[in-house]
Amino acid sequence: MEKVRRLEDEVNAENDDNEDDPWWWLVQKGIKPSFICISVFALLVRVAVGLHPYSGANTPPKFGDYEAQRHWMEITINLPVKDWYRNSSVNDLSYWGLDYPPLTAYQSYIHGVFLKIFRPDSVALFTSRGHESYLGKLLMRWTVLSSDVLIFFPAVLFFVLVYHAIQSGKGRKSDVAWHIAMILLNPCLILIDHGHFQYNCISLGLTMAAVAAVLAQKDLPASVLYCLALNHKQMDLPLFSCFKMSAYFAPAFFSYLFGKCLRHKNPLLEVVKLGLMVIGTFAIVWWPYLHSKDAAFGVLSRLAPFERGIYEDYVANFWCTTSVLVKWKKLFTTQSLRTFSLAATVLTCLPSMAQQMLAPSTKGFLYGLLNSSFSFYLFSFQVHEKSILLPLLPLSLLALEEPRSLLSLTHFAMFSMFPLLCRDKLVLAYIALYALFVLLYFAPGGPGGRCNSSKTLDQSHKAKASIKSISSIAFHPLVIGILCLFSVILHVIYLTTHPPKKYPFLFEAVIMLLCFSQFILFTFYFNLKQWMLSKHLTSKDRQKKLI
Repeated sequence: MEKVRRLEDEVNAENDDNEDDPWWWLVQKGIKPSFICISVFALLVRVAVGLHPYSGANTPPKFGDYEAQRHWMEITINLPVKDWYRNSSVNDLSYWGLDYPPLTAYQSYIHGVFLKIFRPDSVALFTSRGHESYLGKLLMRWTVLSSDVLIFFPAVLFFVLVYHAIQSGKGRKSDVAWHIAMILLNPCLILIDHGHFQYNCISLGLTMAAVAAVLAQKDLPASVLYCLALNHKQMDLPLFSCFKMSAYFAPAFFSYLFGKCLRHKNPLLEVVKLGLMVIGTFAIVWWPYLHSKDAAFGVLSRLAPFERGIYEDYVANFWCTTSVLVKWKKLFTTQSLRTFSLAATVLTCLPSMAQQMLAPSTKGFLYGLLNSSFSFYLFSFQVHEKSILLPLLPLSLLALEEPRSLLSLTHFAMFSMFPLLCRDKLVLAYIALYALFVLLYFAPGGPGGRCNSSKTLDQSHKAKASIKSISSIAFHPLVIGILCLFSVILHVIYLTTHPPKKYPFLFEAVIMLLCFSQFILFTFYFNLKQWMLSKHLTSKDRQKKLI
C-alpha cells in the first residue's frame, strides 16, 4: 500500500507540474520526439538564413570564405592527395591555398564530388575561380546543411540524452526541450555557417560528441572523436599554429582525462590506452602524408599563418584591445609575439587544468572546456572574430546551469561579430535570429524566464559568497540592461553614421572594447566557479579510486 501511495503522489506531482508547464505537450512523449520537432524548425531557420548573401559575394578578385571553401573542393577533386598542400603550376597557394588539417581536405573532396555531379563547371580546375551562380550557391548551402544534419544534430541528441540521464529528476521535462533549442538555435553558429559560410558545425559537432562520450564514461571513443575534431578545424596554435579551432578545448580534455587516469589503480595503463587511441587516430587521418618527412612538414607549414600577425581586423581579445595603447606589431617581432601569446595562453589555462587534475568531475570538465576556450580566445595567436563560437559551445551545454550567462555571452558574442556580418550584408538575418533567440530564451515556463527563482539548476547548490557577489553584480538586471542599451545605441550608430575620417575604425574599436570587458569578466567568473566545485567534494570523493 505504501508503494501504491508513493506512486500516486508521484503521478499527482507530475500532473501538477504539467499544469504549470505550458510546454508539457511537446515533451510528454520523451526527448527524441521533442528533439525531432525542434530540429525540423532549426533546419528551416538555417535554410532561411542561407537565402541571404555570403562572405565575399560579388567582391573580386579573391571574394571571401565562400570562395575559399569552393576552391578547396576544386583542388581536392582535380589533383592527387599529395599535391593538395603543395604549391605548383596547377595549385597556386597564394589564391586560397588549403591551410586546414587533412580532415577538412577530405570533407572538401566529398562535397566537391557532390558539386561536380550537379554543376561541374563550379569546381572545374582554373576556370571555376570566382564562380557565382544560383545553383552553385544552392549546392554549397546544401553541403553545410547536410553537415549539420549528419554531424551536429546527432551530436546534440547524443549529448542531451547523456546529460539529462545524469541530471535525472532535476528540473522540469520542458527544460530538456529548452536546452535543445538553446544549442540548435544558437544565432552565432547559424549566422557564421549558413550566412557568412563555413563548416564549424563539423568540428563543433565532433567536439560535442566527444564531450557526450566523456560524460557517458566512454573515454576511448571520446579521445577518438576529439582527435577527429582536432584534425578538422584550425585557427593556429600559439605554439604549433595548427589544429587550433578545436584545440581551444585541448587543455580541458587533457586535464580531465589525465586526472581521471591518475585515480585508477593502474594509471600508466590508462594513459597508454588513451595515447594509443590518439596516435592511431592521427595516423589514419594523416596517412597520405606520412610516407616522408617532407610531405608531413609540407602540410604542417601550411597550417602556420604567422605572417598574418598576432591579430586581424578588430577582434575582442587582449592583443587587439590593448593595441590601442601598446602597438604590439610595431614594438615586437612576430617570434616575440608568438612567445608572449603562448605564455599568456598557457598561464591562463593552468588554474582550470590544475582543478581538473586534482579533482576531475563531469561538471568541472564542462567548466574546464569553457575556461580553456576563453584563454585561447583572449590570448592566443591570430584569433578571429568567429572564434567566439568556441566558448559559446560549452556555455550552451551548461545552459541549465548558467542561463543568465548564456544570454549575456550570446549577446556580446553576436555584437563582437557585428562588423563582420555587416560587411557580409547579413544585418536582417542578424536581427531576426537575435529576436528569435530572445523569444525562445524567455519562453513562458522556460529556465530563462525562471532564472531569478530558486528552480534553476545553477541555484540548486549553495554557492560561495564571492561567486554570489560577482554574479549578483555582473548579471544584475540593471547592469545587463544598461550594457544592452549601450550596445543597441552602438548598433544604430554603426549602421547610420560615418566615423570621423581621422579615425575610420572608431566604431569597431568601441565595440571591441565593450565586448572585451565582458569576456574578461566571464573568464574570471567561470574560473572561480570551477574552483568552487572542488569545495563540494568530500574527502571520500578525493580518495576514491576508479576501477
